[in-house]
Order: sequence, then C-alpha cells, then structure tokens
Amino acid sequence: MDQQTQTQLDALNAKIDALTEQMAVLTDYVLEQRQRQQEWDELKDDLTPIVMEMSNVTVEELEEIEPYVQLEDILAFLKRLAANLHNFETMLDQLESVNDLVQDLTPIANDAFLTATDQMQEMEKKGYFAVLPELKYMADNVMAAFGPEDVRALGDNVVTILTTVRSMTQPEIMLLVQKLTDSTQEAVNTPDDELDISYLGLIKQMRDPQMRLGLARTMTLLRAMGNITPPSTNGNRTS
Repeated sequence: MDQQTQTQLDALNAKIDALTEQMAVLTDYVLEQRQRQQEWDELKDDLTPIVMEMSNVTVEELEEIEPYVQLEDILAFLKRLAANLHNFETMLDQLESVNDLVQDLTPIANDAFLTATDQMQEMEKKGYFAVLPELKYMADNVMAAFGPEDVRALGDNVVTILTTVRSMTQPEIMLLVQKLTDSTQEAVNTPDDELDISYLGLIKQMRDPQMRLGLARTMTLLRAMGNITPPSTNGNRTS
C-alpha cells in the first residue's frame, strides 16, 4: 500500500508541476497581452490628436476645393489610380532602367566631354576660332552679292558643279594644271630680249616636235570648243 500511495503521490506531483508550468505560460501570455494592449492604448492616445488634426486639415482642404472637385471625382480618381498600379510599376521599372543607363553612360559622357574640350583647346591654339569671324564676313559678302534666285539656280546646278569639280580634282588633271602653271610662269618670266619673235625664228620653232605636239593639242582643244553648243534662249545652235 505504501508503494502504491507513493506512486499516486508522484503522479499527482507531476500533474501539479505540469499545471504550474501551464499556469506560468498563461500568466506570461496574459502579461504580454496586457503589455501589448497598454502599448496600443498609449499609441492610440498619442495618435488620436494627430489623426484629429489631420482630419480637421483634410476637412478644411476639401472645403476649399469643394467648388471645383466633388467627392465622386476623388473616388473615381482613386479607383483609376488603383486600377493602373501595374502600369505605374512598369513605369517605375522603366525609370530604374533609364537611371541605370544614365549611370552607365555618365563615364562615357565625361570622357567625351573631356575629349571635346581638348579638341577645342587644340583648335583654339591652331587659330580656328580666330578665322570664324572672317568666315562670317565672307558669308555676309556672299549673302549680299547673291539673291534668292541665284541660290536657287546654284541648287539646280549643284550636281553639275560638283561633278565638274570632281573631274578637275583627279590626279592627272591636277598634275596637268600644275605643269601648265609652271610653264606659264616660266614663259611670262622670260625676258623679251631672249624671245626670237622674227618669222624665221618662229619657223625654226616649228621644227621642234614638242612645239608641233603642243599646236596639235591646242587645235584639238579648239575643235572641241567649236563643237560645244553655246546656251541660248531658243535652244538652237548659233551659226
């Protein structure tokens, strides 16, 4: 009987200990809930004046805009705003992408700006900017000398002009012009007393193969010029 009684007492003590632990847990829970409730009450007491003030300000602001905006309009705007939240999110993503792009391009833009600054300093050293006023002066003279009709005529013939300039700037043409220029300068700079202008002297010069070749080319050029139809108002070749 003593053993059985001891076993029952041990079981009873275990139950009492478990109940005590449960009571302790419940007590802690109740104390925690009471503390939270107290914190909420304090927060409510702190926020109540602020909410009331905001409510009063909101009422005053709504009274000011009441002649222009109705409550239905505000609700419709809020509904539309809520319905387009996805679009706003997409727009924000695009703005973030643009921001990332700007951050990526900023070093490149800085390098380009520094390069442009160096180029402008180099151009200034070489005198480009000093020439600009003279170019403006030349442009003013051109504008004063040519009217709108002249500019239109230039535009109509710009292709022909550029084609002619391209043909004249070929290496063989430029070499020929250079040789002709040198020969012309040499002939002009030759003193008159060194030139044999007698008939006999001229006849002797005709025996030179280079002289005859030059005359042949000159006559070929004159023949080609004779085949050119001069411009006329009726389009017919003049006789």
